[in-house]
Amino acid sequence: MKKEKMSRRSFLKSSALIGTAGVLGTGGSTVLTSCGGSEKPGAANAPLKEPGTYYIPNLVDKAGAGKELKAGVIGCGGRGSGAAFNFLDAADGVTIVALADTFKEQVDNLAGRLKNERGIDIAENKRFVGLDAYKELIDSGVDVVIVATPPVFRPIHFKYATEKGKHSFLEKPICVDPAGYRIIVQAARMAQTKNLSVVTGTQRHHQRNYVESYKRIMDGAIGEITGGAVYWNQSMLWYRERQKNWTDAEFMIKDWVNWKWLSGDHIVEQHCHNIDVFTWFSGLKPVSAVGFGSRQRRITGDQYDNFSIDFVMENGIHLHSMCRQIDGCANNVSEFIQGTKGSWSTANNETVIKDLAGNVIWKYEKDESFAQHDPYVLEHVNWINHIRTNKPLEQASETAVSNMAAIMGRESAYTGAQTTWDQMIASPQDYTPADLNLGKMDMSSFVVAVPGKGK
Repeated sequence: MKKEKMSRRSFLKSSALIGTAGVLGTGGSTVLTSCGGSEKPGAANAPLKEPGTYYIPNLVDKAGAGKELKAGVIGCGGRGSGAAFNFLDAADGVTIVALADTFKEQVDNLAGRLKNERGIDIAENKRFVGLDAYKELIDSGVDVVIVATPPVFRPIHFKYATEKGKHSFLEKPICVDPAGYRIIVQAARMAQTKNLSVVTGTQRHHQRNYVESYKRIMDGAIGEITGGAVYWNQSMLWYRERQKNWTDAEFMIKDWVNWKWLSGDHIVEQHCHNIDVFTWFSGLKPVSAVGFGSRQRRITGDQYDNFSIDFVMENGIHLHSMCRQIDGCANNVSEFIQGTKGSWSTANNETVIKDLAGNVIWKYEKDESFAQHDPYVLEHVNWINHIRTNKPLEQASETAVSNMAAIMGRESAYTGAQTTWDQMIASPQDYTPADLNLGKMDMSSFVVAVPGKGK
């Protein structure tokens, strides 16, 4: 038995190397098939999972008719406002009746847009403001909640919504630290017992080219997965300069994408999308991570500008994760997965499967039979359909895996140490400031991590 395992491991490693060489090659003919075509690469291969044993969303253009759903939006900034309109576009018979945010101007801005663009008038007594505004909103009579606050707050908002029996849409990431991870996992279990539907903002799970790719890879199109690489390299993200009348908390929350306690750093806040694709397609979680990163040009906050992480997954294969937010550098937002019989990639704005010689054997082409292709809308279509058909869907548990992977990578880069899954899920680490309030806080605790100098 031991010899068989060693032989199999050697085979997987050699296949991965052959596949990488094949991707770099240019020889051979190219066969293209659209997502709606009859030709299915990998159909003759042994499937990774049998059809019916894995989840595929029903990505119809609009959710089916059913009971009216009254939504409340927690977090009325850019993503919360976007999610509000995505929800309204996803179905008939849905509306928004309540808004909550730390700041009144955010609530009023979204209320104004809803009235001007959709004719929805949010009553003054359904506009909630402050750090505890989420409780008032959830208790105000809504059926479903859209949680799009800065990520550090999402676990407690999800927990409270679930305790109150509300269906939740959680923008990603859904946690920024081990303490938040455990809250999410516990609340997800509670949601299952209460038959609640929970959809997360990992929109690639509702993006047609990714879903079609996932089905083909499960059918065996690239063979067994032997490794991969995922990327989110882009220019610098936005930031806010502090104004004289802003308190400590007000400044940080308004500049939240640059503070690790609020966003989890960009490997968690943004790059979790790409890491999630690999954990989703492979069905594996990481057992360890070793990585590094640095701060080069960031203007505000206490985060890094870049990360490079080597993950070892449960079965011993490796995933390389790379992300960067620096102007003037090469950009790349994509995923690559290697298998024993081929590879899959989303680089260069193409979604393709190649054989080991580098020949394209499948390329996603837009399915014109559908009118709706926006994954930000389709995730709400799917959520509403599961609620209305009383067939609960719970995605928080799955998303928690990719979020924890990103947290592992971040902490390895911050410390210079190897992190492990078991170590991290048991860690007492909690990024929420002990003195969190909307007034003065101890700003001396928000410092840039230096590897090799402590935990």
